[in-house]
Amino acid sequence: MLSRRTLLTGSLALIFTPATVALAQSQAEWSQNYEAVSRTRVQRTSTPMLSPDALAATEQMIEYYRNIAARGGWQPVQGVQGLRVGSKSPAVIALRQRLIITGDLDQSAGESPIYDSYVEAGVRRFQARHGISSTGTVTAPTVAAMNVPADVRIRQLEINLGRLRTLVSGLGNKYVVANIPAALVETVEGGMVHTRHAAGVGKIDRQSPIINVKITEVNFNPFWTVPASIIRKDLIPKMQKEPNYLTENKIRIINGQGQEIRPEQVNWNSNEATRYMFKQDPGGEINSMGFVRINMPNKDGVYMHDTPSKGIFGDDFRFVSSGCIRVQNVRDYIEWLLKDTPGWSREQIDATFKSGDRIDARLVQAINVYWVYITAWATPDGLVQFRDDIYNKDGLGNAIPVASRTPTEPDQEMFLQN
Repeated sequence: MLSRRTLLTGSLALIFTPATVALAQSQAEWSQNYEAVSRTRVQRTSTPMLSPDALAATEQMIEYYRNIAARGGWQPVQGVQGLRVGSKSPAVIALRQRLIITGDLDQSAGESPIYDSYVEAGVRRFQARHGISSTGTVTAPTVAAMNVPADVRIRQLEINLGRLRTLVSGLGNKYVVANIPAALVETVEGGMVHTRHAAGVGKIDRQSPIINVKITEVNFNPFWTVPASIIRKDLIPKMQKEPNYLTENKIRIINGQGQEIRPEQVNWNSNEATRYMFKQDPGGEINSMGFVRINMPNKDGVYMHDTPSKGIFGDDFRFVSSGCIRVQNVRDYIEWLLKDTPGWSREQIDATFKSGDRIDARLVQAINVYWVYITAWATPDGLVQFRDDIYNKDGLGNAIPVASRTPTEPDQEMFLQN
């Protein structure tokens, strides 16, 4: 595993603290290991996004970026989209300089117009810090992120520093963080990240709320009851186009007397459907919640859950739900949640998934879960992370454009559910 110093460049020595002076001494180590870096992604830190260490690192990174701004910042890169290893272009020289300024490329990387493995490694590192797939090829989102001015990045860090200050105290020894702009979930225990999961979060017009509640229960093989808002916005239009949709997806209609009625008995050209309850049978391959729901009572009626549409987790843009949060590798997540609950070993969890039985596992001790909105933060290894301000809560307007990113495959879950 690459050391903290290996991942940083000498440009960080612009901040004269004991830690960064030590980092500046790592130039030889960087050169020796750079080819290894070119073949790997940035190593993920075990420092939680919400932690005193992340807060201190973010404060330091603001000073680093202020120093960059004082030295003139960076120039926009042009003509680099689509470049990859083996490409040759004068634009690569400017790209090298852009990567050097933010510490993504070593200062000794030279001024060659060849897009070599050094440049590819720098691009991968930059992409990883901005929530962009680390392909090493310059994509449109990569260019958009590179061309956000230094003073805007400083303001973004300052805004999020304020958020971190209000969040890092009183977290407890064991908790869950869901960072909405990063579409990322962390489980934290003893001050360290134990598991990290890509997530699918609320769309721009159906935002996931910022909340602090407790996880109390894991529901295996759950039913799903369609919320009223989704009946209006999604279900009625869907049935107008695909009359067999409910039947194919094992969704039953229940009237006010508790009786099941057939889809053809409903006038789908009216709002009649809003008077009924729609209930989807359990079944991880088709149920919109997959095999499991993580219950966390709250006034917004949101929760975390599995999904049958695993393809979304490979996308950069994962703002796809109606407010709830879908969790990648959910078995690892619930194994961590239930590890102190007797009778719920990994073997028992796997067996319950396989059985299809409706079972609820109540946590021995409820676990705090924080849904937060952090678009910029840093960690003690010197990495600073930036994400698109997808809900426009930073108040910076169009200064940080949300890149045009769409899922690589259609979402198969009904209605892009709650």
